[in-house]
Amino acid sequence: MSSAQQKIDDLLDRLNQDRSPRSPHMSGHTPFGGLPPARPSLPIGLNSNSNSPTMQRPRHLAFAHKANDNTEVERRLKEIMKNSGDLLIDDKVYYTDIKEMEHIEELGNGTCGHVVKMKHKPSGKVIAVKQMRRSGNSDEAKRIIMDIEVVLKSDCKYIVKCLGCFITESEVWICMELMDTCFDKLLKRLKQAVPEEVLGKVSVATVEALAYLKDYHNVIHRDVKPSNILLDSKGNVKLCDFGISGRLVDSMAKSRSAGCAAYMAPERIEPDPQNPDYDVRADVWSLGITLVELATGVFPYQDCKTDFEVLTKVIGTDPPSLPKDKDFSTEFRNFVACCLTKDKKQRPKYTKLKNHIFIKKYQETEVNVGDWYVRALESVGDRAAIRKASSPE
Repeated sequence: MSSAQQKIDDLLDRLNQDRSPRSPHMSGHTPFGGLPPARPSLPIGLNSNSNSPTMQRPRHLAFAHKANDNTEVERRLKEIMKNSGDLLIDDKVYYTDIKEMEHIEELGNGTCGHVVKMKHKPSGKVIAVKQMRRSGNSDEAKRIIMDIEVVLKSDCKYIVKCLGCFITESEVWICMELMDTCFDKLLKRLKQAVPEEVLGKVSVATVEALAYLKDYHNVIHRDVKPSNILLDSKGNVKLCDFGISGRLVDSMAKSRSAGCAAYMAPERIEPDPQNPDYDVRADVWSLGITLVELATGVFPYQDCKTDFEVLTKVIGTDPPSLPKDKDFSTEFRNFVACCLTKDKKQRPKYTKLKNHIFIKKYQETEVNVGDWYVRALESVGDRAAIRKASSPE
């Protein structure tokens, strides 16, 4: 077995520890980011028999590190708990008892919990609530804290707005603005590609959101994909789900925590042994894969039956591109090609991306994304979704 195959096998072993589906289109993606499966913590390419110095840390040192880690997690969680129940809704703070939240319907399920639509009875506002159980697992606690901290501290119109949270001894609820759907579910519903002008606005929103995370919070998202890009009937496009986001050290991500294998950049699948760290350009690759999927209506590696085949193709073949027989602009083709540059050193970061002619064009061009969304639903006769998109809260 080649070293590349071994690395892919090791990665898949960790990806599948807590994940049942193997295909990106059979994974039951949920709107509002759903809830990510529990993520692996071992470095890609290493297994329990690795000779890595990290894996050979003496037990008493590893235990001390773990204890310190858990103490820090608990400290941060207790700090957040001080504001548990304080919800900012329509510029007014409500000191809310969890019993004042009325369940309306389920929106989606994930490995770690579920997302529900709820009514905040004191204000009458309908919101989305990501509900997670506190299991005592420190890795899960870290993901919860990362998700809460990123959305609570973010002030960017392209990132889903967090209204506050509830933290009890057994559960964590993250309260968010309610969006209509995610692009993954919408693509399945429409069974047709998304127009280039709409993807122009999607690209602007996603690049701006990712750049904001990097510039203001020193964070890399690590799980950019259609299910984590949300849409509403007003035409707002927003990024969500920050549970596996990572802190950057000297602009590099040290952790090997995985996102969805299908959208993973080559340097995360097969790290350079001399320079295994990766940076925001890994998310740029994921955006490129996402745009190809939305622009064509099909996942670019659709012929692959397993994650292993997908990852092998990512490493061993040329990057996907927009079909030559489709009527895409030169600017869009070039933007996607930039995102899907295989050599990470040649792939642009956000400053360069934001100056790309395609992004510049759609920063200025008016596109009624909300109107397109409603008309797209009408085209497939989705009356329930049309009523939902057209009705006030």
